[in-house]
Amino acid sequence: MPVFDLSQTPLRELNSALHTLGAGANDTAFEVVNPRGHHAVAVGIDTSVVVEIKGSVGYYCAGMNDGGTVTVHGSVGPGVAENMMSGTVIIEGDASQYAGATGRGGLLVIKGNAASRCGISMKGIDIVVKGSIGHMSAFMGQSGHLVVCGDAGEALGDSLYEAKLFVRGSVKSLGADCIEKEMRPEHLAKLAELLGKAGITDVKPEEFKRYGSARKLYNFNIDNADAY
Repeated sequence: MPVFDLSQTPLRELNSALHTLGAGANDTAFEVVNPRGHHAVAVGIDTSVVVEIKGSVGYYCAGMNDGGTVTVHGSVGPGVAENMMSGTVIIEGDASQYAGATGRGGLLVIKGNAASRCGISMKGIDIVVKGSIGHMSAFMGQSGHLVVCGDAGEALGDSLYEAKLFVRGSVKSLGADCIEKEMRPEHLAKLAELLGKAGITDVKPEEFKRYGSARKLYNFNIDNADAY
């Protein structure tokens, strides 16, 4: 297993090695030590490689991930797994703002807390947060799932489309057009599946509430023209 020490090796060499992996490559797992808050670590992965990062990193870690499994044994800065297409990203610590932004697929697991705008404009990604999330999370969420085992901040799901939100704790306030919805058997089953994938076994799906779009902002309403 190749080991990259970012206190000695330029970050560009790590990302270049990850980008040149092809079918049948011998190296299928990488270890990164001494990341020291570097930005854009392990971005642009497009194969099923495993990357273990031993320490905390800066912004956009594992951005645009497409098939890789990236684990950060620490915390991450803004934009982790931004625009992820597929694969899995696991954060053992906390995540800064807009984690999983615009993600189109894959699974993002945050074992600590996530700051504001978690899942902003999500487009199919599944995000599971074991702790709490900040304000404006899932803003304009289009599809996918956001699971929060802790609490949610202000304006959850503002201008939400069809992303499904599950929160176990309290919600400080709901954003425009976001409402609490009935938790049906299919939602409990999906929630159990996501919690299982995230390795969270100490909570039950029945402890969560579901939130979604009231679908009142989909179309322009001439009666409210003065409000636009």
